[in-house]
Amino acid sequence: MLTIDLAIATCRPDGAARVAGMLLPPLPGVRYVVSWQDHADSPLPPALAVRSDVAVYRFGESGQSLNRNNAIEHCTSDIIVMADDDVTYRADSLRELARFYETRPEADFVTFRTERHGAPDYPADACRLTQRLPRNFHVACFELSFRRSTAGHLRCCPELGLNSRRFHGGEDEVLLLTAIKRGLNCQFAPITLGEHPHPSTGTKSTFTPCNLMAMGCVSALLFPSTAFLRVPLKALRISRAGRSPLLRALFYLSRGALSAQPMRRRNKAYMW
Repeated sequence: MLTIDLAIATCRPDGAARVAGMLLPPLPGVRYVVSWQDHADSPLPPALAVRSDVAVYRFGESGQSLNRNNAIEHCTSDIIVMADDDVTYRADSLRELARFYETRPEADFVTFRTERHGAPDYPADACRLTQRLPRNFHVACFELSFRRSTAGHLRCCPELGLNSRRFHGGEDEVLLLTAIKRGLNCQFAPITLGEHPHPSTGTKSTFTPCNLMAMGCVSALLFPSTAFLRVPLKALRISRAGRSPLLRALFYLSRGALSAQPMRRRNKAYMW
């Protein structure tokens, strides 16, 4: 069976302790590769130190995307599954994901389901993902995986994601879009790999300017020809949901959309 590395991004002094709480018992062919940011030289919890299937790498740079990329850099297994430190996984589902890749040797990049707050409309069956994604479908970073031999060059764009300078979010959707744009075979697997119990950025009750700019940027990258229509509609929906005043949402969404192509040109090594 194909081997799997879970590339786990964690941060803050208690990050390694959170990772210790999410790990499954040792499983054949499964490793946990942890990038630990803002660790403040905290000691490694004994529960991690005794595990031969856990590798922890302390990381000194800032930004969630760079943290994810550092975890990916240290992965060595056949399949890389991107993970957060608060996702709980299922052993049978990890084996099912490995079988999915084994039975579909053409698949380079595979998304899957998680049980989470604000989950999208997942496709009912396995399907090929193209730039025209299924309606009401979007991904989170902890729902992405890829084959190291053919897609191991993929990395999150450093200008996107929490603790980046301007765009707090969007690294997950843009990573999938990049894989599609680069001609990789991207598929959806109807497998529920685990559970993410806490709200993510996209489900927050209110949005910061940096959250809104990331949303506008992603809209313009996904739908360059219709972004000028989508941005006002998105601003209206956000306002009606009470997550930002209308003019504030419109301003920052528009600012993010106008920044999308310059940002992409600056980051061709990470995008397309």
